Amino acid sequence: MKYALAKFRVYLLGSGPFVVYTDHASLRTAMKSPHISQRMARWLSFFAEYDFRVEYKPGRLNVVADALSRRPDYAVKTADANRIGVESVSAPSSSLIDDVKAAYASDADAKQLLSYAAVDDDVIRIVVLNDYDLRM
Repeated sequence: MKYALAKFRVYLLGSGPFVVYTDHASLRTAMKSPHISQRMARWLSFFAEYDFRVEYKPGRLNVVADALSRRPDYAVKTADANRIGVESVSAPSSSLIDDVKAAYASDADAKQLLSYAAVDDDVIRIVVLNDYDLRM
């Protein structure tokens, strides 16, 4: 249900109330239960964006959806580890690291920022160099 809501989000948000039919009977009560897991709390937070109600419809009465979700001939295809090939491998260029080090050394503003960033107070700081080529 979460996947379907996310997939059709652009059509469902702001479209007014709609009904979700499911053969998962416990979904009706889970959405109203005062005792839920953290995962269910995240899902309910996601569901709160939508204006819908859940209606239970037994699988035997919803044969079309039931057939689609329970196809006996359907098997998820997985990649065969023996058939995966590597075309190319690239590693980061060390010249970029050298360029960054050189830019730090020659930039007066960077020296001030680095001393600011080096303060040990458990705050994450990002220092951006004043070098046009590295910013682009």
